Amino acid sequence: MNVFFYIAAIVAIVSTIMAISGKNAIHSLLYLILSLLAVSVIFYLLSAPFIAALEVIIYAGAIMVLFIFVTMMLNIGLERESENKWLKPRMWIVPSILAVILLVTLIMSLKNVAPVSPDKEAILPKQVGISLFSTYLLGVEIAAILLMAGVIGAYHLGSQKKKVIHRFLKTN
Repeated sequence: MNVFFYIAAIVAIVSTIMAISGKNAIHSLLYLILSLLAVSVIFYLLSAPFIAALEVIIYAGAIMVLFIFVTMMLNIGLERESENKWLKPRMWIVPSILAVILLVTLIMSLKNVAPVSPDKEAILPKQVGISLFSTYLLGVEIAAILLMAGVIGAYHLGSQKKKVIHRFLKTN
């Protein structure tokens, strides 16, 4: 398990560095998704499969798709010339290698999983849901409001405003 942990950690670190140092916003978001998937593999290797599944569903799935949609709506970092660069292998070779390494690590770790001892009590999704919507309800609501404010703010920043010219200043 230690070897798989370190491989997943290296993939997470490399993809996070690529996400931070990227010049294109969409490429950085895709590297961030790969980083979140690597963190999910780390959680799985640490015998926390439920947290690993939540990491994939919530962070790598929902929130990152929201970020990509907002970035596409704002039209950040998109140029027509750069679309043709995606066809060249040098643009997708590094993310592909990192994703394949992560996939091989996950498959190999699934083969070497030791069964959970019966003395450990598993935390069920129902218990997590009850805890989130009773004890931590305020935190969940604040996170929901912040996400909604971010989407509304991104839409407001990205919307095109019409130029209003006074009727006497128009040139015909």
